[in-house]
Amino acid sequence: MERVVVLALDGVYPFELGIPSRIFGAADGRYEVLTCSVDGRPVRSNADFTIGVQHGPEILATADTVVVASVAVPYIPTELPSEVADALARIRPDARIVSICTAAFVLAAASLLDGRKATTHWQVTDLFRRRYPHVDLDPDVLFVHDGRILTSAGAASGVDVCLHIVRTDHGGELANTVARRCVVPPFRDGGQAQYIEQPVPESGAASTAATRAWALERLDEPLTLTDLAAHARMSLRTFARRFNDEVGLSPGRWLIQQRVGRARHLLESSDLPVDQIAGRVGFATGASLRQHLHAAIGVSPQAYRRTFQAADSVSTPAG
Repeated sequence: MERVVVLALDGVYPFELGIPSRIFGAADGRYEVLTCSVDGRPVRSNADFTIGVQHGPEILATADTVVVASVAVPYIPTELPSEVADALARIRPDARIVSICTAAFVLAAASLLDGRKATTHWQVTDLFRRRYPHVDLDPDVLFVHDGRILTSAGAASGVDVCLHIVRTDHGGELANTVARRCVVPPFRDGGQAQYIEQPVPESGAASTAATRAWALERLDEPLTLTDLAAHARMSLRTFARRFNDEVGLSPGRWLIQQRVGRARHLLESSDLPVDQIAGRVGFATGASLRQHLHAAIGVSPQAYRRTFQAADSVSTPAG
C-alpha cells in the first residue's frame, strides 16, 4: 500500500483538499491517504470554517507521494514561510510530489520546480512567470508530469492528475474503475484553453459537439478539416474558429490527441501489433503513431505497453 500525505496550508480550498482522499480512496485499497498541516494544528480554509487534521509535518517523512493542496490567491506566499520550508524538507528525496492548482507557487518557492516544466491555474500564470522565470510554465495543459514532480491546473485538474497517478501506478483498468466510481471522466479532452474566459459566442451559434462525436466514431478514417466542416455544415473558417472557441484546440490537434488517447487505451488493453493499432486509430503508419505518442508522453509504444503490463501484473493477484 502506497502512503499519500496531503499537506494542508492556511487558505486551503476544501474541495481540492478532499480530492486525493476521494480518488485514491476509491482505488481498492492500493493507497493510504493521510492529511497533515505544518504544525499539526487546524488550518484556515478559504471558506467560513477551519479544518482539523490528524497529523503534523513529521508524517511527510513517511510519504511515498506528497500532495500539496491549493490555496486561495491572497494566501499565495511571496516568500516561502520557514515552517512550510521545514515541512517540505522532511519529504524523502525519492518521494513523488504533486501540486494542485496554486500550490505550484509553493513548490516553485521551495525551488522544487527549477528548470522543470510545470503548470498552474490560467488566471495566475502571469504572476507565476514574473516570480519564477526559471520554471518552464505551460498554461495550456491540465497537468504536467516531470520526473517525480507533478503539477496540475485549476480545481478539478486535481482529479485529472490523481487519476493519472493511479493509471501510472496500476494501469488503465483500475484508473477507469476509479473514474466510474467517482462519476468523472477518465480523460478530459483538451487543456486549460477551453476554460479561459472568452467572448460569448453569438446567440444561436451552432456547436461543433455533434461533429466531434461523429469524428470519434471514425478515428480510423483519414478525416480532414473539410470533412469536419462539411459535417457541421459550416465554412472552413467558421468551423475552425468555433471549434477552437469550444475546445481550446485546433481541429487537427484535437484529432491527434484523440487518436493518441485511443492508441494508449489499445496499448494498455490489447496485444495488437503497433502497426495494427496505428491503423485502428487513424495514423497512416506505425512510425506515425510512434512519433505522435512520443511527442505526447515522451515514450515509445513498446515502452508504454511494458509499463502498463508490468503495472497490471503487480496489481492483479495471482490465481
